[in-house]
Amino acid sequence: MTSQIERGYAKGRARRQQILDEAMALFGDVGYRAASLREIAARAGISHPGLLHHFTSKESLLLAVLERRDETDSAQFDLTGSSGTEVLRHMLDLADYNTTRPGIVELSCVLAAEATSPDHPAHEFFTDRYERAVRLCIEAFEQAKQAGQLNSDVDPEHAARSFIALMDGLQVQWLLDREGVDMAGTLRQHLARQFTVDL
Repeated sequence: MTSQIERGYAKGRARRQQILDEAMALFGDVGYRAASLREIAARAGISHPGLLHHFTSKESLLLAVLERRDETDSAQFDLTGSSGTEVLRHMLDLADYNTTRPGIVELSCVLAAEATSPDHPAHEFFTDRYERAVRLCIEAFEQAKQAGQLNSDVDPEHAARSFIALMDGLQVQWLLDREGVDMAGTLRQHLARQFTVDL
């Protein structure tokens, strides 16, 4: 039999997820700076004080949204459950998917730049995020090399860092020219010069 406490915890978790979903949608639509906690609370069907019970500040909500976005993307595109060229194919799919959510892409680009400052609230988040992304790509390139799918002169670590840098740089270019920049297509052409198989 489920206790009232357990039901309360489940209800609280569900409410927290609802707030995160609404915040992610609003940040994606209008950007972080233009979004207000009161609007997010209204969309989630709760009061402003009710939202602050779950997230004490806009910064804490932002960090939770970024973490949820990464968790959702990783699960949707199976980034941690894949290996070798599969990882890179899924990252190409993610780059293509990002064209459907410019607000989230813009938010990520702006915050990643701002968070280079050690005293920024998202500094640790982005430091860890880049370390994980680079490590994931290094492993993917190394596995592809072991499988004979990578050109012999390609260094996995250099290739991984270059791929992440290109992916991030293309996001900025795409935000400035959404009709003229094909993020996934450019990444695919870049990888095609390094691999002996199609991606």
